[in-house]
Amino acid sequence: MDLLFLSQRIYLGDGSHETPLNGGIIVDTGGIIRRVLRTKQEVNTYLYNTESEAVYDFGDLLLMPGLIDTNVHINEPGERTDWEGFASATKAAAAGGFTTIINRPTNATPPTVNVQTLKAKAATARGKIYVDVGFWGGLVPGNTDQLVPQLAAGVVGLQCTLCPSAQPVGDEFAAINETQLGEALHQLSKEQAADALIAFHAELPATESQQQPDEASSKCYGSFLRSRPASMELSAVQLICRAAAAQPQHRYHIMNLSCAEALPVLEACRQESGVQLSAETCPHYLALGAEQVPDCGTEFKTWPPIRERANQAALWSALRRPESTLQLIASDHSSATPGARCLTYGRARGNFMNAWPGISSLQLSLPVVWTRARQTEQPLSLAEVHRLMCWQPAQLCGLSSFKGRIAEGYDADFCIWNPDEEFTVCSDQLYASHKSPTPYAGQRLSGVVHATVVRGLHVYQQYEGFGQPLGKVLLRKSSSKLVKFVRL
Repeated sequence: MDLLFLSQRIYLGDGSHETPLNGGIIVDTGGIIRRVLRTKQEVNTYLYNTESEAVYDFGDLLLMPGLIDTNVHINEPGERTDWEGFASATKAAAAGGFTTIINRPTNATPPTVNVQTLKAKAATARGKIYVDVGFWGGLVPGNTDQLVPQLAAGVVGLQCTLCPSAQPVGDEFAAINETQLGEALHQLSKEQAADALIAFHAELPATESQQQPDEASSKCYGSFLRSRPASMELSAVQLICRAAAAQPQHRYHIMNLSCAEALPVLEACRQESGVQLSAETCPHYLALGAEQVPDCGTEFKTWPPIRERANQAALWSALRRPESTLQLIASDHSSATPGARCLTYGRARGNFMNAWPGISSLQLSLPVVWTRARQTEQPLSLAEVHRLMCWQPAQLCGLSSFKGRIAEGYDADFCIWNPDEEFTVCSDQLYASHKSPTPYAGQRLSGVVHATVVRGLHVYQQYEGFGQPLGKVLLRKSSSKLVKFVRL
């Protein structure tokens, strides 16, 4: 028998209703939406005439499509699983209203740079994940012969970095240069993978001479910020634009963009060259400012760095424009041990130059974005949140035929939350592997997730906790005429 989900506020995200409706959603035994009841009268008629296996009534809580995060670091399999594993990361995702995440190729050992390592990662994930998980493949020096096989094996796209990663990941997942990028793009075109999606961590090593801070100044955020100037991002974006103009048949995506000065460069490239070029930014670049980072506050460290508050207005403005190159918000979630983050007591504590760069924020993305947007001159609407954190992520990764909206034939993935309910962030509430200080600790945020449903299954409920780890691995299967995802 079918399941029935009810709410007085259902946001479909299908373009038919900009305001939530009072209705219901009928879900079949396979977790697929069979019918949407768009009025209370339709609900009453259905209840009178049909028996359902279960009816879930969420009252006046807002029920919307499950969120999708395209940028999540998970350290499993390998020697750093204690930093963040599939179980803890997907619990954090579920508690934050996310029903699908896409895992970066870095951080696991070995990283995902060929079919063998992709299969190993997928096998490790199965049976542990609470939400659905897809994967980025890796583009590194020397693996051009593995790019098309990775795409054929199911990755959503290929991700590379233009600047060496922090150690020990830097040795395992090396950066590529402009020549190597050109060779990889040529290989993709040669093997008829012309529509491949290439994603970038967009920073280039600084060309100007950088004096390394001494031990005292290395604990000052200003010293760290000066060591990674906006010019590093601008140079990388210019390189990507040159590559995109030379090979316009591919799709290009910039991950975790922090520098607002790069936006006009991206817009000009897309308009002049007609390339498929997009970018994302992160909650921490929208909500946190360099001015508020305390000395020794390495929980704020990430690459690219959190910049001054004056940088934020242009990011928000671009996000509000549907035609903008800045098309979505993703967490760039990266958890690590307190030792790696230089958060343990001792001489090494608070050293920004040595701390692992990454913010553990997957669970808090929705309330952080929602709260900060309300404080701007033009708050985001619910439709804009859906576009930036659900629909356009689904489109980017090829999921939009079955995820990202509430409609017949789509997966019954729901985020049920109260946009007006407030809470104070404390580490005990977080489900990521490490509850070391978060940069949002003590902040009062709006937006409480009460339940998360993946394909009709309750994977998280605020007071009951988690269900079974019934998330599925998403692998992209394609032919010359068909692109689809297989849920395994």
